[in-house]
Amino acid sequence: MELQTKVALLVKYGEVSLRKGNRKFYEQQIMNAIRRKLKGLSTIRTSREQGRFLIEDMQGDLDVAAVYEKIKFIFGITGFCVCLKTTARDISDLKEIAVNFYKSSADISKTFKVITKRSDKTYPLQSNEISSQIGECILNAIPSLKVDVHNPELIFWIEIRNNVYFYVNSYLGVGGLPYGASGKGVLLLSGGIDSPIAGYLTARRGVEIYPIYFHSAPYVSERAVDKVRDLAGVLSRYTNRVELKIVPFTEIQLFLQKHVHEEKLTIMLKRSMLRIASAYADIIKAQCLITGDSIGQVASQTLQSIAAVDSAASHAVIRPLATYDKQQIIDISREIGCFDISIRPYEDCCTLFVAKHPESKPNKMVIERIEDRLESELAVLVKKALDDAWVEII
Repeated sequence: MELQTKVALLVKYGEVSLRKGNRKFYEQQIMNAIRRKLKGLSTIRTSREQGRFLIEDMQGDLDVAAVYEKIKFIFGITGFCVCLKTTARDISDLKEIAVNFYKSSADISKTFKVITKRSDKTYPLQSNEISSQIGECILNAIPSLKVDVHNPELIFWIEIRNNVYFYVNSYLGVGGLPYGASGKGVLLLSGGIDSPIAGYLTARRGVEIYPIYFHSAPYVSERAVDKVRDLAGVLSRYTNRVELKIVPFTEIQLFLQKHVHEEKLTIMLKRSMLRIASAYADIIKAQCLITGDSIGQVASQTLQSIAAVDSAASHAVIRPLATYDKQQIIDISREIGCFDISIRPYEDCCTLFVAKHPESKPNKMVIERIEDRLESELAVLVKKALDDAWVEII
C-alpha cells in the first residue's frame, strides 16, 4: 500500500472530551459548527480521529491559514495543531518522515523534546520508546540541536491514532462548550462595555444568546443603535449569527419619570426591562436572562439593588460578570474586539433620566408596592413595547 503524507489540521476540544453520557452530543455540535463554517469548500473533509477532529483536503495539502480563519472562533475548540498526517506505521518510515518534517517546520536553533501520545494501544512500541528513537534520529540528522527534557524551547509532538501525526505549531482555540448546547438566554444588550462581554462569556458556556436592546428615540440617536448592531456583529463571529431584538422604550421611560421618585427611577426602569425580556424569553422558549451587572460597580448593581430588580423577572437572571472588576472586563472587551465600539460617544437609554443620587440600597418590598400601584398602566406599556419591537439579523 502506497504511503500517504500531507499537511492537515488536528482540532482539540478539551473539556468536551471529559463529558461521559453527553460527549457524543457535544462532539456532534462542534462537528456541525465546523462543517457550517467550511460549507462550500468541496474538497475539505472533517472527520473524527480518536479524541480529535481532523480537517484535511482530499486533493493534497490543506490551506491551513484559510481554514483556520474560518473556524478559529468556534466555541468548544481548545486548540488547532498544524500537522503532517501520514499513513505510515513502521518506525523506520516514521523516523525519516519526522526528520524531514522537523527540518522544514521547526527552528533548529532551539532546544527540543519529543513527546508521543499513543492513543492506538495496538501500536507495538510504547510512547517513550517512540519518542526516544525518533528524537535520537532527529539529533543525528541535525547535530546543532540539543535536547532539554525539562524546559525545552520547542516540543515535537507525535500522536499515534488511526493515522500518525507530527506537529510543532499550534494555536489556541476559544474553548468553552459548543454554542447552543446549553439552551437559550435573552441578553440585555446596551452600548456599554459590560453587557456584550456578559453575552460572550455566557455564549462560551454553550448558551444560545438572543440580544434585546432598549431604544429611546428621539432622545437617543440612531448612531447608538448602530453601535449596538456593531457589538452584536462582534458576537456573531462566535455565534454564526445574532437575532437582535430592538424594543422602543421611550414611553415607558417617560411614564416612570412622571410617576416615580427620581432616586428610585433607575431600579424601576431596570425592572421594566426585565419584564419585557422575560416576556420575550417566553416567546422564544429561553431559559434565562443575561445582564452585564458587576457587584458594586454602580448604585443599581449593589446586592440590594440586584434583589430589588430580580423579582420583576420570571426567569433566572445570569450575571457572568458579577465578580469581575472593571479592568478585567475591559481586558476581555479589548481581546474580542468590542472595546473600541463600546467607547464610541453615543449614549443609550441606560444613561438617560439617571438620577444625580440614585438609591443604592432600595427595599425590594417598597419597590414592588410602587410598581403595584402602576401595574395596570405599566402592563399596557410593556405589552405595547414588545408588540412594536422588531428583529434584525446580524
